[in-house]
Amino acid sequence: MKLLTHNMLTSRGLKGVSVGYPLGIVAKDIKVADIDFNSEFIARIGHVGELPQTIIQDFENNEDFLRKVHHVLLEVEVINGDLVCPESGRKFPINNGIPNMLFNEDEV
Repeated sequence: MKLLTHNMLTSRGLKGVSVGYPLGIVAKDIKVADIDFNSEFIARIGHVGELPQTIIQDFENNEDFLRKVHHVLLEVEVINGDLVCPESGRKFPINNGIPNMLFNEDEV
């Protein structure tokens, strides 16, 4: 599971959970892949509002910065581990890079 995928997941559907975001990551196994760099994709990905307020100006044209964001979002992948709901503590397993976000009947 890439961080890009993680940023789209929430446990909001759980009983008693109002936001369920961001999910904590407990990585047991990770892998780092070599993915082709596309500065335009990274600059337009839509996560700019979630970056620290001290973000550099004109980040869209700063290749060094965009390469670092590219690495974190696309090249680092959690193979096995857990996602943890920040409100309930419920763990969702990640197996072979696939997060299992299915709820049990009594949890909804």
